[in-house]
Amino acid sequence: MATDLTAPRTAARPDVASIQRRTLRLLFTTQIIGGVGVTIGIAVGALLAARIAGTAVAGVAQSAGVVGAALLAVPVTRIMARHGRRPGLVLAYAVGAVGGLLVVLAAATRWVPLLFLGMLLFGGGTAANLQARYTAVDLAEPARRGRQLSLIVWATTIGAVAAPNFAALADRVTTGWGLPPLAGPFAFSAAAFVLAAVVLLGLLRPDPLLTARRLAAADAPAADVPPAADATATAVAAEAPAAGGGATPATVPVARRAPRGAGMRAAWSVVRGQPAARLGIAAVAVGHLVMVAVMAMTPVRLGESHADADVLRLVGIVLSLHIAGMYAFSPVVGWLTDRFGRRAVILGGVGLLLAACAVAGTAGHHTPRLSVGLVLLGLGWSGTMVAGSTLLSESVAAEVRPSVQGLSDLIMGLAGAGAAVVSGFVMQFAGYPVLTLLAAVAAVPLVALALRPVPTGAPDEEG
Repeated sequence: MATDLTAPRTAARPDVASIQRRTLRLLFTTQIIGGVGVTIGIAVGALLAARIAGTAVAGVAQSAGVVGAALLAVPVTRIMARHGRRPGLVLAYAVGAVGGLLVVLAAATRWVPLLFLGMLLFGGGTAANLQARYTAVDLAEPARRGRQLSLIVWATTIGAVAAPNFAALADRVTTGWGLPPLAGPFAFSAAAFVLAAVVLLGLLRPDPLLTARRLAAADAPAADVPPAADATATAVAAEAPAAGGGATPATVPVARRAPRGAGMRAAWSVVRGQPAARLGIAAVAVGHLVMVAVMAMTPVRLGESHADADVLRLVGIVLSLHIAGMYAFSPVVGWLTDRFGRRAVILGGVGLLLAACAVAGTAGHHTPRLSVGLVLLGLGWSGTMVAGSTLLSESVAAEVRPSVQGLSDLIMGLAGAGAAVVSGFVMQFAGYPVLTLLAAVAAVPLVALALRPVPTGAPDEEG
């Protein structure tokens, strides 16, 4: 007999471990599929935009995908809050698939506004991939949350590293179908997003977020929640329906105790008064800005010196190496962060970013040297992202932590989008070496911020 998750506490509880294992297997599979779709767009989007609208606006097209992912997170998470993870993830992938098809149509008609709209909606694939990481920990045991989340990150990496190498194959196949050059990879991405959406729609049952909420409601004590209770847990318990579909006295008071001032304004107020939190946000944002600025124009740089028959293959190889640098060594970066401290790894990440700009900017049209620069760029991003995120999370109180992390993601997204827009214009009017020089200059203030003295025993000096 199926377990009734809304039954009274005396009823049999669901096998949470079995549900979680099934959820992780499913997410692992769909993350690989979705990662392939997303990364093909990153590999080909700038080239396609440069062909249709010119190099100066190629970065704008890349930026549209970043902005789209950020904007789509709002309705997607609202749907998840009301109806669970499954419909939210399916919607995000479906929007990404529509975006991919619109990009194909824009390539056929050479209509620039349609290209930007398609890239904006294409960001739905990224939004889905990011939200899947949170889905992985809805039912995870506290001691295993990090490992299980990292499993989904690794799945994304597998798809992302493999994807650029599918771009050339997809382009060759679809060109024979009559599609214009560089449009085929987006058709392939749309198909990948549809496949991921169908798999999740049919198999992500029971919904992990709804299950977690029902279990939290069943376990909620009748007594008042202590002040030290974690704000996230109390909020989840408050949103869970009670047995019989109505609210119980135990859950209603919890709902009224959602942390006060949990919006972006309160988060900014907290960050302003906490130097370590400011450094954490700055590290994440600056590292992302430098990485996006250089990476977004690298396919265009390769296109300057290679024929159409070779450029997609080379872009696939170079970006695969770059993405491997971003993710493949993240467990090592995490260990270094705990072993030597957050500021030390942030400084190391900045050093790698500066080295990457120097190597890539002086590579000329020497593709192996440019590849080394892109690997260093990925490693530097990993250092600032992992250490900065860790420092930020441990520098603020639990009740405001989600809002502060959301503020960091917002700033990171805006920094990346701005870098993508500006990079196209810099590439058009000054060239790739100047672009890498300006990216390096943008990273220098982070060094000064990280070298500021901190009180003894601060979170970033521990470990």
